[in-house]
Amino acid sequence: MSSISTIALSGMTAATRRLAVSASNVANIASTGTLPDASGAVAAGAPRAYAPLVVVQTASAGGGTATSVATATPSTTAVSDPQAPFANASGLVAAPNVDLSQEMISQLIASYSFAAGAATMKADDRMAKALLDIKA
Repeated sequence: MSSISTIALSGMTAATRRLAVSASNVANIASTGTLPDASGAVAAGAPRAYAPLVVVQTASAGGGTATSVATATPSTTAVSDPQAPFANASGLVAAPNVDLSQEMISQLIASYSFAAGAATMKADDRMAKALLDIKA
């Protein structure tokens, strides 16, 4: 595999990870839990809200990209749900700090990035075939 295809593949892998993280955030948007106290602690055994994730993308030496996944900060926000069995005295619970519009944008970026990587790999393949077809 050429270095061009290797770089394109690293971008496609990053796009795949970005899409998976976004899908997880959207799927768990309603996973509320006990509101943490002032120190950020939740009582033992109390339900915890889903902690949304973010993809951290960095340049790799020699080209390409690498990704890692981290927890979003702040990970939760207080919302009113007085019917929840774990709501505090004010009727508040912790909800994941997920913005659906940002998640949609992230999914679109992942889709376009993957398509661009695939197009780059196809172009690299065509160039290699053309080079091998040169007759002396």
